[in-house]
Formats: sequence, structure tokens, C-alpha cells
Amino acid sequence: MTKQLNIGLIGAGRIGRLHGEHLAQRLPEANLLAVSDIFVEAAQRAAVDFGIPAAYQDHRRILDDPAIEAVVICSSTDTHARMIIESAEAGKHIFCEKPIHLDLAEIDRALGAVKEAGVKLQVGFNRRFDPNFKRAQEVVASGQIGEPHLLRITSRDPEPPPIAYIEVSGGIFLDMTIHDFDMARFLIGDEVEEIYATGGVMVDPAIGEAGDIDTALITLRYRNGVIGSIDNSRKAVYGYDQRVEVFGSEGVVIVGNDKPNTAVVSDSTGVHGALPLFFFVERYTESYLAEMRAFIAAVQEDRTPAVTGLDGRIPVVMGYAAKKSFDERRPVQLSEIED
Repeated sequence: MTKQLNIGLIGAGRIGRLHGEHLAQRLPEANLLAVSDIFVEAAQRAAVDFGIPAAYQDHRRILDDPAIEAVVICSSTDTHARMIIESAEAGKHIFCEKPIHLDLAEIDRALGAVKEAGVKLQVGFNRRFDPNFKRAQEVVASGQIGEPHLLRITSRDPEPPPIAYIEVSGGIFLDMTIHDFDMARFLIGDEVEEIYATGGVMVDPAIGEAGDIDTALITLRYRNGVIGSIDNSRKAVYGYDQRVEVFGSEGVVIVGNDKPNTAVVSDSTGVHGALPLFFFVERYTESYLAEMRAFIAAVQEDRTPAVTGLDGRIPVVMGYAAKKSFDERRPVQLSEIED
């Protein structure tokens, strides 16, 4: 049996608890030794619920523990880059939830620290590990549908997040579409060079008052000529809407929504089926497990992680290009953001 990887969890909020449960109870290759949270009660609750030996308020207790080989960072976004730097300096391998930071200079500082320390960093773009999207990527990469021509991504949440979250999240392009930007790169296997974004406030006026939009349509133009589109909404009344289509010269691959069951009932009033799974925790459970297995394997086998720091940086650049495009009502080259 492969030796377990000793892990510390930083952050015990919603996503931290999800990873904590998986690491402690569903991933035998992991040995979760400690959890921390600035709200120590949250860390203590996670420790009790999942059988984690130690709970701290100060994450440095985890970084100072020589038995801990890797950390999983699930703290607030504004702390990610600092946590990565501190963890790298402590010699810990790092899994960090997206985004690394909302400031590109801070991202570059964090990636520099990782490189200097020689530790591994995997960024939490879990949708790459979803069996449906992974299969679509394999189909495209294999050439089964020929040369890809068009990409369509639909990503709509069942409910908007709290206004307090929107006020600090960086906006829809950086807190929601960022997943779709990563998926756009993953599915086509090439880089986007130009983005055009439009949108509006169609769900909740309070979102507009907070300085954001809740509905968006983004067009992507790739270096290899592929044209892509992403549509987002903060509220789909029928559930979590996650679909993908890649159309190519020799065919098409389509990924539909996951549902609790596939039963279809036909009667005198119509044809009825189950609604999509309600939110990301239900829809992407297996992908969260798979991404953590991949991180642990990368550390144990000394391999490059499946989602690198650069993979974490590029969607942030895309998010800023989309925001600039929306603000200025014109297509924006990604090179403009880098410049």
C-alpha cells in the first residue's frame, strides 16, 4: 500500500468542510492531521464531525508541524496568495482553491515562491475532473470529431450568492465565469486570444447596485481559429445548469446536465423528467474526490500536478479581459491585460 500523505486543512467553511470530509473519510491515501480556521469554532466543529486530530485558529500551527507534508488551502480568496507563499516557504506541497488571487502581481509572487521552494501547487479547478467533461476533452483531443470549430458552454447557478459575497468576489467574470474560462482552455487545448463580453442585471437589482451583473454572454476567439461562447446566469429556476458542446469538422460531442435519475414519465399532460442536480456540491462530488486523488498522486509520484499555477493564472487574465470588454463595449485581446 502506498504511504499516506499527511495533510493539513486551512479553512473550514463550506468548501473546506467538503474537502475535510473527503480527506478524512473518503480518501484512504490521505491522512488529515489538522484543520485551522480564523473562526476556531469552525475548525473545532470540523475536527469533531470528521475525526480530525487537531483544530487550530492559527494556520501557522499547521505550517510549523514537520509531520505535515501538504496543505489544502480553503481560506478566503484574499488570503490565498499569502497562504501559498507561507506554505511554500515552510516546504509544504500545496492544493489551493481558485482563484489564487484577484491581483496578477500577487499571483506572480505566489508562483515565484512555489518555484523557489521546489514544492508542488495544484489549483482547484475541479470541473476538469468531472467524468463527463473529461470524456468530452478526450474526444476532442483524440480527433474523433475532427478539427474543432465551435465551443458552447452554458453555466447557470440555481440561486445568486449573497450580496456581501458579490461585493468582494471580483464580480461575475472572476467568481463564476472563471470556471468556464478554465473549461474553455481544457476542452479545446489551446489558448484564447480575444474576448468580447456583454451582459446585464436581469435577476436582482441589488446585484447591479453592488456593481456587478448577473447575466452574461461571452465570445471567445482562440489562436487556432476556434470560436467559443459562454453564457452565465446567477439564477436558473430549474436547478444547476451545466452543459457543454464542441462541434467539429467530423462530428460533435455534447455533455448534458446530471440529474438525480434518468426516468422519463409520459402521460396525458406531457413528458416529465427530473430537474438537474441543484448545486455544485451535488453536481461535482466525484470531481472533488478525483482532483484530490490527482493532487496526492502528484506529490507521492513526484509528477507535475494536473492543474498548475499557470493554469490558475490564465483564467484570471481572461476574467479581467472580459470585464474590460464589458466596460468598454469592445473585443479585448488578452495581451492588453498582460501589458
